[in-house]
Amino acid sequence: MADPVSAAVAVGWAMKAAGWVASPIISELYKKASSFLNFDASRKLKELEPKILLLQRVLEMVEESPDRPRLEQLFTDLKSAFYQAEDILDDVEYYRLEKQIQDDYLKLEVAAPQLNKNRMKKLFKSAIKKCNPLKNEDCGMSKNELKQSLKKIETVINDACEFFEQMNLPKKSNANLSKPGNSRGAVTTARPPSVVFGRDKDCDNIVAMLHDKEEYAQPDTNRAQCYSIIGIHGIGGSGKSTLSQLVCAREEKDDHFNLVMWVHVSQDFSVDTIFRQMSEAATRIPCPQFSNLDTLQTNLEKELPGKRFLLVLDDVWYNNRDVRQYEKLQQILSPMNAGEAGSKILVTSRTKDALLALGAAEQRCIPMSVLDEDVFLNLFKHYAFHNVSVDDHVRRILEEIGNDIAKKLKGSPLAAKIVGGQLRMKPNIDYWRSSQDGNHLDDTMGCLWWSYQHLDEQVRRCFAYCSIFPRRRQLEQHELVKLWAAEGFARSSDEGKDSEDVCQGYFDELVSASFLQPEVKMDADEMDTYQVHDLLLDLADKVAGSDCFRIENQRKWSGDSWIMEGCEKEVPPDVRHVFAQTYDSELIIEKICKLDNLRTLIIDSVQWRKPVEEKVLKSLFVRLRKLRVLIIPSDQGMLSVPDSIGQLRHLRYLAFMARHGSDSRLVLPGTLTKLYHMQVLDFGNISDLVFDSCEDMFSLINLRHIIRMPFREIQSIGRLTLLRTLETFEVRKEQGCELKQLSDLNQLCGKLTILGLQNVESQQEALEAKLADKKGLRTLELWWNYDEWAELKEKEVQTEVLEGLCPQKLLKSLSMYNYQGLRYPSWMMGKHNGGPKYLNTLSLYCCSTELGPELGGFCPYLRSLFIFGCSWDTLPDHMEYLTSLKDLGLDRCQNIRSLPTLPQCLERFRLSRSNEMLMSSCRTVGDPNWEKFQHVPVAYVDGK
Repeated sequence: MADPVSAAVAVGWAMKAAGWVASPIISELYKKASSFLNFDASRKLKELEPKILLLQRVLEMVEESPDRPRLEQLFTDLKSAFYQAEDILDDVEYYRLEKQIQDDYLKLEVAAPQLNKNRMKKLFKSAIKKCNPLKNEDCGMSKNELKQSLKKIETVINDACEFFEQMNLPKKSNANLSKPGNSRGAVTTARPPSVVFGRDKDCDNIVAMLHDKEEYAQPDTNRAQCYSIIGIHGIGGSGKSTLSQLVCAREEKDDHFNLVMWVHVSQDFSVDTIFRQMSEAATRIPCPQFSNLDTLQTNLEKELPGKRFLLVLDDVWYNNRDVRQYEKLQQILSPMNAGEAGSKILVTSRTKDALLALGAAEQRCIPMSVLDEDVFLNLFKHYAFHNVSVDDHVRRILEEIGNDIAKKLKGSPLAAKIVGGQLRMKPNIDYWRSSQDGNHLDDTMGCLWWSYQHLDEQVRRCFAYCSIFPRRRQLEQHELVKLWAAEGFARSSDEGKDSEDVCQGYFDELVSASFLQPEVKMDADEMDTYQVHDLLLDLADKVAGSDCFRIENQRKWSGDSWIMEGCEKEVPPDVRHVFAQTYDSELIIEKICKLDNLRTLIIDSVQWRKPVEEKVLKSLFVRLRKLRVLIIPSDQGMLSVPDSIGQLRHLRYLAFMARHGSDSRLVLPGTLTKLYHMQVLDFGNISDLVFDSCEDMFSLINLRHIIRMPFREIQSIGRLTLLRTLETFEVRKEQGCELKQLSDLNQLCGKLTILGLQNVESQQEALEAKLADKKGLRTLELWWNYDEWAELKEKEVQTEVLEGLCPQKLLKSLSMYNYQGLRYPSWMMGKHNGGPKYLNTLSLYCCSTELGPELGGFCPYLRSLFIFGCSWDTLPDHMEYLTSLKDLGLDRCQNIRSLPTLPQCLERFRLSRSNEMLMSSCRTVGDPNWEKFQHVPVAYVDGK
């Protein structure tokens, strides 16, 4: 049987090609084209499917074939034809959207009130002027181009099949051809290695969990269980089995568990085999060869009563799309409830999903920790120098070389074991030096290759895309998901499922499988970020091939300042996605603008006093017509975007990024509103934005995210029904700016700030916003203009308006500014069935209502309460019942003279610039107000 590492690496380029060919992108392409060309896609795919399958199978066999150059060309031709067809379909969709928008303008002109007729005619003329006429009524030219492109795909597939018939390939069964072999190395045992480095602390933590009496409830079950589950997850070769072996060895010496069982599960397991292993582990005698599964289960159940057991399930694989596999995993656990209460099951897996599927609580899914640099070096030296006999001089030289080699292995225990073992075989200086300069990737990636193969094809594509980012780059979840959606990576059998939701699933799978690893946050308020481990980024580079390319310029000192050197490597001519670390006009004009097939261009930063030039952008827009993602820096001075941006018909993601505090001005042309495919507009931290055509923004009907837009002049935003991100909306007393514009924006998620609520005149107007229907909103800010002399009628209106602004129940954070109503709404007083049920944060600024809301009924889960400049005489009653409250802040509250009983769970209390009597009493030792916060660990009173 082939060595699993060698077997996995043996399908390097071929495996990547085969995976791409087997991907659903080709079948989906034909289905989309069929509606435009009026042909039977299912019949055509039925003809092509066996040929595609043959292409996939043969590609997996020919990594070392002398015919590989020919195969690479076939694969390149196939990809080229696919991308071409995809671009043509994108053009067809663009023209369809253009016609739809023209029709919508016509309808608006007819429906508009007489007073607005002139404005609508102006808009309509502007739209007609901007819109290109369709090539013809039926897009005939596009039809011909699409037919030719599909024919090219068929020709390549047919040519490949004919070529394969002429190749002298070894005969293999269909079973062997259909997927890589299942050999995955020696089955693990309960015995740990003789020497283990750096896992004592991890072992202590897991043992503490195993002995913990607290039982986490098992998901999706109503029956009591005698056991709970703890899981360890991490990438292949990270030491999961070793850690579980250490735990197992320690428990066998302890008497906490009456019975310790070790079972190696692997990917293709049978339930009867696992039951036999459990039975033998429980009885320590061979299990009879029963053929009846019920008998095996019954015998196992007889061994468990009265015993508190520890069961280790090592190396569990799980595919969340495979229902049968889920059922088999549940079946494995079915006899376990015969044991004694307090039993535990320890599971190791490469994915977190497997642990959750088996029933582990989120808190008990433990990621593998990274070894410290010194610990990892000792681990490497153990494998490289164990039983090596050389004189002291040679050993010192070898250790120096070994230190450098160890750094290249990026902290992988698997890499340390394989490379260190190879070096130990030849302890001579010349060999070690040659290894020092060599590429060890192919020697250390077997397990990672294998894990990669078991990802969904589209998830692989998303992972490969990560290779455009530099090493150790902090990646944000929402950014990656939006990028993948813009690139068109989302493929789903559920036609109604949103592309970003599909890509979010891909992201979750990569995190679960540890291909994306969460960064440790220093502060709970920090945004979640993720990294691709160095070793995994090497893998991503391999699988991406020429599709992705990053240009990382090197800094060098010129004598008086740092300068950025240009790209040393040649950019592949067929590259699709490029990341450039620094803006360089020569690089863009001389190299990047020649990449006709480029779909992604991310320019990360700009050098000091070298702003992005308009002429460079013009060249870029004219040449790179297939761009879908464009991110450019805009840190310095004024950037005027050329009109030619309107030619980027495929563009979906456009970002102008500026650093915080930069003095930047951005001027946008009206042609921006011609980019009907646009999904994301991100204006970074631009301080000044000029855009005369903001009233035409609603022609961008596919727009999903408007991020950090520094103006609030968008009118009729209610037509952008796909919007997910709208950070700020200002209500004004003019058409197209009413609160009801939010009515149909039910896809909104994240944070929404509503300004100008003093312009809302009734509860009915407030109800038209339909905030309760926006189930994705998590943070809501409500702003009124402060009016010290507000009359009673104005206060009554504000009262009714706030009553109508009842948000949805999953809201996490609510902030209100300058509310001067007569009372708080019923949904804030615990007297309403609707409203937020799980609010974590409540902030009230300059709210003049005399009494606060009844927080006990409104906020049972409240963790943070901040009150600024409110005119309350007292804090709300029964605050001691807020059993989740951690943080309480009072600032400029001049009328509150005493504190109520504060909850015992409070961790932080801050009081500043408030009533002097209250401040003084809180600083006086022994005063009742002082006594009320002495149990709080962190207390702050006006800085004293």
